[in-house]
Amino acid sequence: MDKRYETLTLPQQLELRKKAINDVLANPQWSLPQAVRHLKKTMHLTTAELAKLAGISFRTLQDIEREKSEGTVQTMNRVLGVLGLKLGVVRVLHDDEFRAASAPESAEGPEDGA
Repeated sequence: MDKRYETLTLPQQLELRKKAINDVLANPQWSLPQAVRHLKKTMHLTTAELAKLAGISFRTLQDIEREKSEGTVQTMNRVLGVLGLKLGVVRVLHDDEFRAASAPESAEGPEDGA
């Protein structure tokens, strides 16, 4: 645990972990480096500590945080795996697709016989 913080009890550590997970899931617009920095700060970990927990090198994590490297999917899954998360693929809706998907059925087109 980062020496700048007081030692936390296990329940306090678990609460920080839940907060970190909820924050990352609530902010899908964050880049991976932003998410990693947030996780590290919220959980009161140093870069070296998070790297050790994730099973990656200090330098690799440091490069990801500084946006010198994007990291591989495997590496990011190791980092996120510390919290029980992993990268996934989702469909991105463009503005026109989003409007069509959220429009009520009656607005799809003219009714028959018009």
